[in-house]
Amino acid sequence: EGISVLPEKFQDEMVTAFKGLSESEIKDILSLAYAQEGKLTGKTLKLIFDQKQQMILKAGVLEMIPLKESVADIGGLENLKGWIQNKAKVFKNLKDAMEFGVTMPKGVLVAGVPGCGKSLSAKAVGKLFDVPLLRLDMGRLMGKYVGESEENMRKAIKLAEAISPCVLWVDELEKAFAGIGSGGGGDVTTRLFGAFLTWMQEKTSAAFVVATANDITKLPPELLRKGRFDEIFYVPLPNEDERRKIFEIHLNKDLSAFILI
Repeated sequence: EGISVLPEKFQDEMVTAFKGLSESEIKDILSLAYAQEGKLTGKTLKLIFDQKQQMILKAGVLEMIPLKESVADIGGLENLKGWIQNKAKVFKNLKDAMEFGVTMPKGVLVAGVPGCGKSLSAKAVGKLFDVPLLRLDMGRLMGKYVGESEENMRKAIKLAEAISPCVLWVDELEKAFAGIGSGGGGDVTTRLFGAFLTWMQEKTSAAFVVATANDITKLPPELLRKGRFDEIFYVPLPNEDERRKIFEIHLNKDLSAFILI
């Protein structure tokens, strides 16, 4: 009964959060929310998040990463931070953005030197977008039976679509697809690459892909073509100003921990 008097924006948040859950799961969450609070509140969104986390654990092909790091934890990389902050505005207001004619954000590829903030940036995107952050480990997809790897890829994609809106983090992309197109990739890897490429090109769901790579030269050129990712960023070694900001971030954290103790 109380759902009809909820603010329209909160109703839209609830509808988006329930995406991917079955009718019985939705009813269970609503019943539990009313039993605990007597109405639908922000805690209901937490119940939905917990239910989706259970779905991911049961599937075993994706990993849910805790949302701890934020954009404020990144020293430097101003262009990248500014870009993802603009995308976050679209992602948090998808309904209005789509009505206005803004295209659905697809994802970003962050390449560069190891240890310079690529993984941290991926984690910060999940926190900034305020949606589940899922990590796709290509090694986990590989099965020992014929067709098992391809089925795991389809399952991972289907799960990301069901959990959406979400951020799908594909770490060290070049290790998964290196050698494809030059005779170095195996049949299974080539088929996995084809499935991933097709999904990236045609997806319309709110599953934002953040791919990280250490060596972009090892990636197949098809993956870098415009239309797969919205943008590609290179992360170099930090300059003097960026190093100063990184030190400030970590020193402030250590000082805060010392004061609490």
